[in-house]
Amino acid sequence: MNTPIAGLYAITPDIADTPELLLRTRAALSGGARVLQYRNKTASPALRHEQALALQGLCMEFTVPLIINDHLELALAVDAAGLHLGADDGDIAAARARLGPGKLLGASCYDRIDLAQSAVTAGADHIAFGSFFASSVKPGAVRPPVDLISRAKKHFRRPVVAIGGITPHNAPLLIAAGVDAVAVISALFTAPDVAAAAREFQTLFEPRHEKKPKAL
Repeated sequence: MNTPIAGLYAITPDIADTPELLLRTRAALSGGARVLQYRNKTASPALRHEQALALQGLCMEFTVPLIINDHLELALAVDAAGLHLGADDGDIAAARARLGPGKLLGASCYDRIDLAQSAVTAGADHIAFGSFFASSVKPGAVRPPVDLISRAKKHFRRPVVAIGGITPHNAPLLIAAGVDAVAVISALFTAPDVAAAAREFQTLFEPRHEKKPKAL
């Protein structure tokens, strides 16, 4: 399948207030976020289902894929575009079997090419590395070198996502290394103007993806 993983990959923060979550997410999508991952580590199952269902409707409005973090059954229940799994969040091959070939399946690979190889072999269609920079969400996360991106791009024919402490100021370093998407939580959803922050991130990808007309 053609995996639509490119540009700004927005990941929701832990927000219990569903209307507030939708308000911020709408701003991120209107600003140009290309992918949305629903991630809420503190919500109850009932709240998680409520929020995922509401976000699915919002993503359909903007024609943006919704990916559910960790919870396969939830992804299936709301007919999300896909699922993302960390190393301890479930079996990738089993998830692919349940999702079928038409859904997205991402995997966290941290700083390890071997994990990426296992994930791709098991059925992941995109792979994520990080934390590339200091992260308030995961302060103790491993810190891979930036050249891991170019190595992964050469080794795998899959979109590569970078995550961890990414801001509009450090994202160009990752984009220059060849990353397909930058996954962002704090620098996007805590910005004073979420839509403007999304536009700033997405604009960083445009010079690489848009060919300028040749001068006459």
